[in-house]
Amino acid sequence: MSQQLKTITALEAWEICQQDPRALLIDIRSSMEFLFVGHPKSAIHIAWIDEPDWMINPNFVTEVRKLALGGLKENADDVPIILICRSGNRSEDAGKVLVDAGMKNVYHIGEGFEGKLDDEHHRSSVGGWRFHGLPWEQC
Repeated sequence: MSQQLKTITALEAWEICQQDPRALLIDIRSSMEFLFVGHPKSAIHIAWIDEPDWMINPNFVTEVRKLALGGLKENADDVPIILICRSGNRSEDAGKVLVDAGMKNVYHIGEGFEGKLDDEHHRSSVGGWRFHGLPWEQC
């Protein structure tokens, strides 16, 4: 059976992280977004696309795989890998690449950290990690 990327809400992601201490919440936004816009507390940063060249990180799959294997005795395929970006677009693309690389148990937060744009073209008012009041921090 082929694996598929699973789309979840920010609240579902938070629940998975609370229930499974092995879960990896990976913020894939750029370094600037991660630092200055804010990020979920305890999220690990591995940029999918980053400054200065704005190219897809050629080591993304390897970096995630190393993180999933780090110090675990269980099979890394069992580790829940949850990706978050601003609004769910990049995390979906990155998640598909992980699944295509053979990783299992991969999720992406469809509403992202800031959520989709509302009618006034503002974020964090329709959905997203911050909208739901989940723990986050910024520099």
